[in-house]
Amino acid sequence: MTTTIGVEEEFFLVHTITRTVEPAGSRIVALARETVGDLVSGEFHEGQLEVRTPPCDNAAELLRQLTAVRRAAGDASRADGLGLCAAGTPVIGGAGARVLGDHPRYRAGIHQFGTMMDDFTICSAHVHVHVPDREVAVLAANHLRPWLPLFVAMSANSPFFEGRDTGYASWRTVIRGRFPALSAPPYVESLAHYERLTAALQDSEAMLDANIPFWDVRPNPRVPTIEIRVMDVPTDPSDTAALTALVRALVVRSVERVRRGDRGPHTCGELLRAAYWRAARDGWPGRGVDPLTEQILPFAAQAARLVDHVLPQLREYGDVDRVDAFLRRLDEHGCGAQRQRAAWTRRSRLNDVVDGLLVATAAPGSVSPG
Repeated sequence: MTTTIGVEEEFFLVHTITRTVEPAGSRIVALARETVGDLVSGEFHEGQLEVRTPPCDNAAELLRQLTAVRRAAGDASRADGLGLCAAGTPVIGGAGARVLGDHPRYRAGIHQFGTMMDDFTICSAHVHVHVPDREVAVLAANHLRPWLPLFVAMSANSPFFEGRDTGYASWRTVIRGRFPALSAPPYVESLAHYERLTAALQDSEAMLDANIPFWDVRPNPRVPTIEIRVMDVPTDPSDTAALTALVRALVVRSVERVRRGDRGPHTCGELLRAAYWRAARDGWPGRGVDPLTEQILPFAAQAARLVDHVLPQLREYGDVDRVDAFLRRLDEHGCGAQRQRAAWTRRSRLNDVVDGLLVATAAPGSVSPG
């Protein structure tokens, strides 16, 4: 039986002349929905929107769906003089980076966390893999935890934040990491253990809602999937499709191990936190903490170990070539953060960085903004 996959991607809405983030989310979403319905929606700030795919059987279909919905959102944006910008943080900023979206959960977040939310302007990619059994899903997350920093390094695409170079490859990861219960999930012994922890965290006010934890891996509360939320949004949809294929292979392998009675490694939480930080700072290429071996290893070596770990599953779904091509792109051009910095160093103009992101984000076959 095929294990279906789906993706959610978040984007900034950027003015193609000023290159600043513009608070036009509600207006652009309404236009895009005339074409793709509820596959596009608003986000935390009015300077953002989110697109999603329906469940897909394979990565090729997911890429087609993602391209189509990106194109619809891009067409709606261009009608307003804007473009979609796929970066984990706003390169230049603007008014739209501070205008709150219209949702009770967003207002609750501001009330609960206060000033911590002031610069919470980030864009992520969320991968969904069909896992209908919640008990299996929370135990599979134990197996996923040690690999999460590697996905941070591979997807790192947020070196700039509102006009300055942060010195990090994924500043989005740093912003998220300041919050309680917004990083790797804890190791759990069972679904009951998981539910006790989330209830306690809600009671402590470190978590808004026990049913909707914002950990980087969670059983989705509304659909029968396990959701991986650790990645910066990639600029190239082909990278999103390849990362999704790799995530599915790891989830399927983890589910198989859970069903054989393996609840996963007891990876040290502090070591995992250090691995997150190192991956966020350096990105690909670089070296980072391997939580499984407790060694400092090149991310390329960690990725090779991951591919070897899930090779049977990659072969089963026909994704070996797609993942190999993605890893070659990383080796040749680096992660998204490296590509952004390369655009900046040519003339030291952040406008050039934004222009490159706008062109690369545009769906194939559409008119490139900017």
